[in-house]
Parts: sequence; structure tokens; C-alpha cells
Amino acid sequence: MESKTSVKTRKAGSFRGPKPEILAPAGNRDSFLAALAAGADAVYCGLKEHSARAAAKNFHPAELVGLIDLAHDMGRKVYLAVNTLLKADELLPVGQQLDWLQQHSPPDAIIVQDMAAIALAKQVGFRGEIHLSTLANVTMAAVLPRLGKTLGAHRVVLPRELTVDEIKLMAAACPPDIGLELFVHGALCYGVSGRCYWSSYLGGKSGLRGRCVQPCRRRYRYQQAEKRFFSCRDFSLDVLVKVLAEIVPVRAWKIEGRKKGPHYVYYTTAAYKMLRDEGHDAQTKRSALSLLEHALGRPTTHYLFLPQRQFNPIDTESDSGSGLMVGTVRAEGSKVYIQPRQELLPTDKLRIGYEDDRWHQTLDLNKSVPKGGKFFFKTGHAKLPAKGVPVFLIDRRESYLQDQIKRLESRLPPVSEASQTPSAFHLRLQPGSPKKPRERLMHVLREPGPRIRQTSLGLWLAPKVVGLLQTGQIASAWWWLPPVIWPQEEAEWRQLIRQAQTKGAKRFVLNAPWQISLFPQPERYTLWAGPFCNIANPLAVRAFKLMGGQGVIVSPELGMTDMEALAAKSVLPLGAVISGHWPLCVSRTLVGDLKPGLPFESPKGEHGWAQRYGSLYWIFPNWPITLRVAQESLIKAGFRLFVHLEEPVPKDIRLKQRPGKWNWEIGLK
Repeated sequence: MESKTSVKTRKAGSFRGPKPEILAPAGNRDSFLAALAAGADAVYCGLKEHSARAAAKNFHPAELVGLIDLAHDMGRKVYLAVNTLLKADELLPVGQQLDWLQQHSPPDAIIVQDMAAIALAKQVGFRGEIHLSTLANVTMAAVLPRLGKTLGAHRVVLPRELTVDEIKLMAAACPPDIGLELFVHGALCYGVSGRCYWSSYLGGKSGLRGRCVQPCRRRYRYQQAEKRFFSCRDFSLDVLVKVLAEIVPVRAWKIEGRKKGPHYVYYTTAAYKMLRDEGHDAQTKRSALSLLEHALGRPTTHYLFLPQRQFNPIDTESDSGSGLMVGTVRAEGSKVYIQPRQELLPTDKLRIGYEDDRWHQTLDLNKSVPKGGKFFFKTGHAKLPAKGVPVFLIDRRESYLQDQIKRLESRLPPVSEASQTPSAFHLRLQPGSPKKPRERLMHVLREPGPRIRQTSLGLWLAPKVVGLLQTGQIASAWWWLPPVIWPQEEAEWRQLIRQAQTKGAKRFVLNAPWQISLFPQPERYTLWAGPFCNIANPLAVRAFKLMGGQGVIVSPELGMTDMEALAAKSVLPLGAVISGHWPLCVSRTLVGDLKPGLPFESPKGEHGWAQRYGSLYWIFPNWPITLRVAQESLIKAGFRLFVHLEEPVPKDIRLKQRPGKWNWEIGLK
């Protein structure tokens, strides 16, 4: 397929047109200044709320104004991440923050996950660029030419799961007004970007809203073994970025890490700037790799980037903790200490063990410790850490970096009195008056079986199922598309949809808004947004309508109040998932130790299993959603379609009796 694809390339050893930006993360002021000191072309950061890295300190709007002005004075750009799932009651405050920044010091671009954020940016008169976050999960080349016209987007941040061949397919489809942005370094999630609900399902803290508690990093028990079966190494393209340098639509090399300190930001930014600007000779590569080695991240992997040499990012036999391992816990009687393998400096931050260890803690050093010296420390826990527990250096403040940060800090303008002026922004919502079809329950199955005669039957689209059914049977079903279609699969899915259409298929449920590009004439079909589209507010519903959609099955993460608020202003008929098996996440990989269909157990006694469908691994918990008691209240709110997801349960899996209300009562955090 690649041989037939025309991709604009940069001349080897130089750049035709602008070089790709080095885009650095900043979760606090020192990290922002460290990025500038290291030579980043652009910095991306978030506000205190409504950012997909809520655990980072992030910025108040007034604080951000001075940093944006400083960056602009230095000829650098600032991108504001508003890349979170937005609930109906959050549209006004987000609009007010964007409006305030637009009046005082607008960023160069806004990074968005939710289509509602694009609408808000337009309402406040934002004139910068719109970048679609990796959480938006744009994986289809066919939609790229439409993004500028329909959404006003300028750039797409691609998921980290793509191979270089898939990146080239996306690049070949890019019109001149759309650029691509690629992660080149940083943490790697187990779940596909924008398709992980693990943290939310277990306690309401959504990864789509930057509040993930990282349950995938825990130890799990499987067939008597207790390992980190879902904990990935960090992603790092390091010297392989030279391949990206040849692809013109790639506008930015992005470094993940808004929860990291200035040391990490400085070292990674400097390393990739070196790889971009100083050629690819052996000495440059060694110097850049040395910088990355001391950036205090996890062990790294190229993951799937090279199709001919792919790596599973999970290694259950080795360390996957963040930071540089500097020693292990030792003991003298009741006292514990470490003998570091390298010199430790005052203000270094250490982590004892892993976050899920009972003795886990972090330590801030107030003195230097020589290599091989003894550093005794007190534990804040009744149970002492066991001998041999690893100790990691997770942050460092070298004097030369601190000096550079202070010099830049002295250039920051004072916070002006204008920062106290509130925004006068008023949210504009189109009145919701959709046609309300009769209420119905849709059963969604993997294979039809005896239920094929049901009028509200949903079937996951698959070649086997389409091939088995007759024209009349296909015409009566709702056909569900998968939550991810990879670039190299796009032609196959287009052909399968055509096959179903020739047999009479008219009704489809899309599980990414961009899948509407598979339908050249969407007005000829009934197209609903499925629950994986993560639509949670009326502005996002309206955006889907403008794309050609006729209905929305809302995000299943929403609580009762959020669903009611959405229904009150929706311009399309709505549906909700009220029962059945919802996945914790979908992934493109499964560690070899773990076999599909067999149970695993979390440290808290939660059970689950993996199952493969097509190119995706679905991770399921052993208790379903059970919200049928809420159906009447949803009908009163205006919902009309109620979805039951039927998943074949493997014979070795025992279902557990749990409430299964997800966030219905506690609300989405």
C-alpha cells in the first residue's frame, strides 16, 4: 500500500520548508522556563481545570499571561491544552477562561479533545490555531481533508500506537492547511488514546478528564503470578526521529510530560533539538542518548514505530518505574539507608519503591550524598521497606539549570491589574428541539444468533457476520463500527461497509466522529454517534449534527445530573448505555504472559479478562453496567434509545454481583 502512496518528503540531511517544532511540556512555571531555556520552539501547558493532566500543577490564567508574553518576546509559541471531556455545566466557565485569555494574551493554539471546545473558541473570537488532541483519536486518513472545512482544525496530534507506515498514510492525505504532530518521547498508556475508561470505571476519576489514577500500573495476579501485566515502558523514538524528518506534514515533535519537573523537560528538549539540528553522526546520537538517559523517565521502547521490528511495550520481568534507579534499600538494625550508585545533590527528590507499595514515599534531600556513601532516611510508615526495594531519582535541580530559570524568571512581567477583570462571556446554545422517536431497547451482539428477528438489534460490524446474513436481516439491524480504525485498515472497513450497504444496511453507529468520512453521502443513511465518541455536552452534539449525524449515544461515563443537563439542550435525539459489558479499555497490545479469555485479579480483588476482536484487545471487568432502574428517569429527561451490550463471557470467568452503576450516582470527576 505504501508504494502507491505519494508522501511529500524533506530532502535528506536538510529541511524543505520549516523544520518540525520541538514542542515541550510544562506543568508548572519552572518547567515552562526550563523548556524555553533548552530551546523549545513551542511549549504546551494547561489551566488549573479542564486539562488532560489535572495532576500537574498547571496555571491560573493570570499567571499564564506573563509566560505567554515572555515566550512571544523570545520568538516561541505557546499552546494551551483544553483537551478534556467537557460536561454541560462546564461550558460556561471554560468559555470565560478562553475569553479572558483572548482579551489579555491569547495562546498561539488551543489543543482540544472535545468538539465543544472548538465551538467555544469560535464564540470568544479566538484567532489562533485549533489542534486536535491525541485523545480525540483521529486515526483515519480520509477525514483529514474535511477537518479544516468542518471544524476549523489546523493540526492533528496522532496516537502513539501508529507505525511509521501508518504515519505516512496519514501524511499523504493531509491537505496544505492540516499538519500532523507526533509524540516522540514520554509516558505510554496501555489503552489506546481516548479509549481508556479504567480509572473512571473503578471510581469516577476519568482519564479523559486528566484524573487517571493509573490502575494499569498496578500489579495483577494471573495464574499464580503477580506482575505488572499492563504497565508500559516510556515511548522514545530517540535516533529514529530522523525518519520523521523526511515527512513534510509532520509539523511538530512532541514530548510528553506535563507532570514532570524542569530537569526532565530541559534534558528531553535539549536531546531532540540536538537530533533535529546537529545531524545524525555517531557523536550527536551518543550525546542525545546520554541526555535522554539522564532525563529521569522510565526505561524506553520504540513500540510499534518500525513495522518490521515491533516491540511489546510491557516487560513483566523488568522495572517499569519512573525515574533513574540509584540504589536499593539496605538496613542496619532498625535503620534503613541507601548507598547511591552516583552522587546525589541537595534538592534531589527520591522515590522509595513503587506507588502501589505499602512503604512508598518520596524524599527531598537537603544535603549532598557521595557515590557509595550512606544516606539514612526515616520512613513515614509503620512497615519498613524491605531490603532490596529500588530507590529512584525522580527530580533534580542542578545549579546551572536553576540559574537559567532565575534569569528568565526575572524577565517575567508583573501580574497586571487587568487580571482581576472578570470575563463578560455569555454562552450561546442553540435551543434543543430534536424529533423524539419512540423509546426502544437495542441489544448489541457480536453474532446474531436467534435474536436476528429483533427490530432493534445492534451488531458489531464484522466480515463473518455480514457474510452470513441475508439482505432483509442486514437491513433491519443497526451496524456498530469499532472504537478504533487504524490507517492501514481503513480501505478494508470501507469495503466492508459497502458490502453491508449493498445488502440493505442503512443504520450505523459510529464509534469515532471521524468515521463519518467512510460515508460519502451521509444523508442517505441513519448515522448515530456511539458511546466511544465520548460526547458529553450539547455543543459537541451540535458539532456532530453539523457533520451529518442524526443521533447520539452519550458518553457512558456521565452521571445522572450530567445526562439530564445534556438532554435539556440537545439538538439531536439521545441514547444511553444502560446495561451490559463495557470495556475498561481497548489496546493494541497484550503481554505474552496473559492469554485472552482467562481471568486476572487486581490487588483490590477486582477481576477481569482480555478478549481480541480484529486488531484490538478489549479488557473487560467481571461485572456489567446495570442501570435499567434509571431508564424511567432518562425517558423523562428526553432519552429515547437504551443500549444493552451483550458480550460473550468466557467459561473461566465468574461474574461478580456488584451495583454496576458506574458514575450514575457519584458523578463524573
